[in-house]
Amino acid sequence: MTPVRMYTTQVCPFCVRAKALLKQRGVEAIEEIRVDLDPAERERMMSLTGRRTVPQIFIGDTHVGGCDDLMALDQRGGLRPLLGI
Repeated sequence: MTPVRMYTTQVCPFCVRAKALLKQRGVEAIEEIRVDLDPAERERMMSLTGRRTVPQIFIGDTHVGGCDDLMALDQRGGLRPLLGI
């Protein structure tokens, strides 16, 4: 399965929703990077994505976007192939 990396904060309902969907699709491990604990990680996230909001989700080297982007990708049938399942 393709590795998943997600920039998050502790109190983000969209992060919780995104993680739940990924778990439903069989993702067992998510590399979670907490931008609320490390401002340098938020800067890195912003430089990689051009976005300030969390979650920001990467599947492999592909930047999926945020929670709504992940949900839309799943509805289009694109999430499973990206995950390698």
